[in-house]
Amino acid sequence: MTSRILIADDEPNILISLEYLMKREGFEVFVARDGQEALDMLRREHPRLVLLDVMMPRKTGFEVCQELRADETLKDTLVLMLTAKGRDTDVAKGLGVGADAYMTKPFSTKELVQKVRDLLAKPAP
Repeated sequence: MTSRILIADDEPNILISLEYLMKREGFEVFVARDGQEALDMLRREHPRLVLLDVMMPRKTGFEVCQELRADETLKDTLVLMLTAKGRDTDVAKGLGVGADAYMTKPFSTKELVQKVRDLLAKPAP
């Protein structure tokens, strides 16, 4: 079965390139351009994993992750935070609100694809 992935980022160039990359890798891809749209899409499509930017309008990635973890129907969704915020405190906050992994921009597409595959290889609860 094809894994479903949501990409949430407000930067159009990143969104387009990540969507292309993940589709090329064989994933079913959904996109969201802000935090609220990401939550709406998560509730509607129930992807297995979300690539989540931190700095977005309407709701930050941290807020999205917190709400997702508090929602009984979404709490098992895998979260990979993908952000320019790379200070130790940002990483700790991201992992603290429930992210499964954290990568900083700029990132290697090869490393990103490997991290996505590693996360998806974990058995679903």
